[in-house]
Amino acid sequence: MSRRVRRKVARKGKVVLPSYPEVEDEVLVFGRKGNVDWTNLPDDTVIQLFSCLNYRDRASLSSTCRTWRVLGMYPCLWNSLDLRAHKCDVSMAASLASRCVNLQKLRFRGAESADAVIHLQARNLCEISGDYCRKITDATLSVIVARHEALESLQLGPDFCERISSDAIKAIAFCCSKLKRLRLSGIRDVHGDAINALAKHCPNLTDIGFIDCLNVDEMALGNVVSVRFLSVSGTSNMKWGVVSDFWHKLPKLTGLDVSRTDIGPAAVSRLLSSSDSLKVLCALNCPVLEEYASFHVNKNKGKLLLALFTDIFKEIASLFVDTTNKAKNVFLDWRSIKNKDKNLDEIMNWVEWILSHTLLRIAESIQQGLDDFWLKQGATLLLSLMESSQEDVQERAATGLASFVVVEDENANIDWGRADAVMRDGGIRLLLDLAKSWREGLQAEAAKAIANLSVNNNVAKAVAEEGGINILAGLARSMNRLVAEEAAGGLWNLSVGEEHKGAIAKAGGVKALVDLIFKWANGGDAVLERAAGALANLAADDKCSTDVALAGGVQALVMLARSCKSEGVQEQAARALANLAAHGDSNSNNAAVGQEAGALEALVQLTRSPHEGVRQEAAGALWNLSFDDRNREAIAAAGGVEALVALAQSCSNASPGLQERAAGALWGLSVSEANSVAIGREGGVAPLIALARSEAEDVHETAAGALWNLAFNPGNALHIVEQGGVSALVHLCKTSVSKMARFMAALALAYMFDGRMDEFALIGTSSESVSKSVSLDGARRMALKHIEAFVLTFSDQQAFAAAAASSAPASLSHVTEGARIQEAGHLRCSGAEIGRFVAMLRNPSSTLKACAAFALLQFTIPGGRHAVHHASLMQNAGAARVLRAAAAAATAPLEAKIFAKIVLRNLERHHMEPSL
Repeated sequence: MSRRVRRKVARKGKVVLPSYPEVEDEVLVFGRKGNVDWTNLPDDTVIQLFSCLNYRDRASLSSTCRTWRVLGMYPCLWNSLDLRAHKCDVSMAASLASRCVNLQKLRFRGAESADAVIHLQARNLCEISGDYCRKITDATLSVIVARHEALESLQLGPDFCERISSDAIKAIAFCCSKLKRLRLSGIRDVHGDAINALAKHCPNLTDIGFIDCLNVDEMALGNVVSVRFLSVSGTSNMKWGVVSDFWHKLPKLTGLDVSRTDIGPAAVSRLLSSSDSLKVLCALNCPVLEEYASFHVNKNKGKLLLALFTDIFKEIASLFVDTTNKAKNVFLDWRSIKNKDKNLDEIMNWVEWILSHTLLRIAESIQQGLDDFWLKQGATLLLSLMESSQEDVQERAATGLASFVVVEDENANIDWGRADAVMRDGGIRLLLDLAKSWREGLQAEAAKAIANLSVNNNVAKAVAEEGGINILAGLARSMNRLVAEEAAGGLWNLSVGEEHKGAIAKAGGVKALVDLIFKWANGGDAVLERAAGALANLAADDKCSTDVALAGGVQALVMLARSCKSEGVQEQAARALANLAAHGDSNSNNAAVGQEAGALEALVQLTRSPHEGVRQEAAGALWNLSFDDRNREAIAAAGGVEALVALAQSCSNASPGLQERAAGALWGLSVSEANSVAIGREGGVAPLIALARSEAEDVHETAAGALWNLAFNPGNALHIVEQGGVSALVHLCKTSVSKMARFMAALALAYMFDGRMDEFALIGTSSESVSKSVSLDGARRMALKHIEAFVLTFSDQQAFAAAAASSAPASLSHVTEGARIQEAGHLRCSGAEIGRFVAMLRNPSSTLKACAAFALLQFTIPGGRHAVHHASLMQNAGAARVLRAAAAAATAPLEAKIFAKIVLRNLERHHMEPSL
């Protein structure tokens, strides 16, 4: 594969944060205008500068001098801390403790970071938000809340908190009397005693979310009289009758979220009609409710129902007194209001939060039948939420955009209509602006969305035109692994387009990608796979392949092939090396890859991988590398013959891509006579014959090419006959769609029956020799019949007659064009092979004479990649004299005469033979 779509980010490994090339450029420009003593800046200016930096850059600047070290520890710079991009363990938390005395807000990721939270000694914490909390236990959460009694907000999710129970919720209630917001995801059972404890001990609790839980005590929730905003989105086993009876009595309930549940119209109607305080009921993606398409809420004036079948923008706009503005601008208009209404702001902030959460969940589930919603409302909603003042809302909206366009993750399939909707509503500019934010969480999610959307060619073009390549190349240099990972994914997808490769290289993307591999060699399979995948695409371009090599790409990719255990990384590294080695005629990368220590051995080893994609790319790399003479022998010395024969033997039921490359690698190795004999000795003939019977055109070509090379050796030729290869080659010669496959099958048959194999077959007892002779005669007749038929398909009898009657160049040119096999110009023959075809011109068989002349014509047509080389070899073999004799022979077939004349003219054009 050349692309990948990402829906979720791998959150493991040690992670750190980014640099900002655009800021660096501004500083450099300023520095050129005059010498600046930065240490003389006023303290408040330095503090303001520090506040605009991420933690790593802030720490780097703080280390430059004693004054800045003191300023870097100012409490105002440590009101909030986002540790999600770091592997925060106890020692790291302890080192930060001196700065966290006045810490108010904390975001972390994973159970290890949760265990370390208490070591920050931030007893004044008001808000804690954690994600990837599957392994967090009751004990850990209980200790956290016991140490932070001033907590006002606790959020754990959106992934499931599988090991947290009602016991931990009771601990929260007992310890955090100031709690105002509690949102927990994926708890199995939320018992009544835990909820009642919250109602009793947390009088200020206004926002509750028990999301994606299995069981929640509905009656107990009716006792939390302080609650204003309640979400049970995605929660199972809800008793809606109990909900209808009790929740409408909650005196302050303003917003209720029942999205992704099985609530029905009766419960919705009763809640809306019976609750005096309820303003907003969100019921997105509720299948039972959506079955009643005629359901209306108009009779409940002042009450909003947000559902897939309602106009969500219009519903939200009805909250405002002035509804004359365009409904789709409701979020923007609200954010621009100067005289804020606190109550309305609280409602809108909650609406933003629950919409971003639910839309992301729906997008990740890849549900069918939601195209109309996404195109009419969903995409615009996500774009509106991306401009929220709430960072977590922005992040989820960007992740939602990355997810909702995906219709099939494995093969990188996205919905073109949804991608166009994002682009049409200005989404690309919004995402790029988010990607330039100093907040790394936003950078990562925006880059992920850009990466997924860029699978669409139109979006990729728009991203490039808006300056997105420079932005992504800058983010790829980030010290934050998650940011760099998603940026590399964006460059991977953009690099599929030939028109973007040069721009990526110009933006420094090649160097950034190579550096990523060295930087995260031991800590991030996902970032390594994306970096290697992008380099693989770039290496397919001749100019960019040179840039990759100059940037250290060969060493980086070989390192991955040798040491990385991830199948995805191995596959992309092998593909990149294959592409680097594919430009043997224009640069030295092929030889450079082969000379890199351990490269060939690693690729040979990868052909034994249990993963088909790895085997395929490794075989492809060995195929390309085998075009270099030294590489070819080094591959054989590294066990390549045995490995590739074993691969060919095992891939009869594999994909055509693997079959093609396995046969192709054997074709490349078999150019050497010693390797050809070794392939035959290792049992390589039988699997190649089997591959020649494949239905795939590309497999036909490589299998026929390998058998052609093997047939040069008489022992191999006899093996091909004995193992049924004649019928397979005849079938190719007669029926393959590929002219090249038919051509090489004919050449293989010609090698096999030009007389050399007969001498080899006579070795043995007299009875064995007679038996072989009889079987060979039948095979020879069949082969020669189909060789003749093949050559005649390129023989226009009218043009041949005209050419025979006239020596005018025009008549020969007409024959040449009719006989040309375009791809044959890429074949490179050895002196021995050319000599064999020249010798075949003297063969008593008229069919073999015609075949030999036809082959020499293909190898010497002017403009062919190796035509001059072949002409030189023919001169060395004394071919001109033999060609003249063939052209003048009275008994030779017309085809042989005309083809011989054309070859003589080709030699003349190549200045290897004086004019006739």
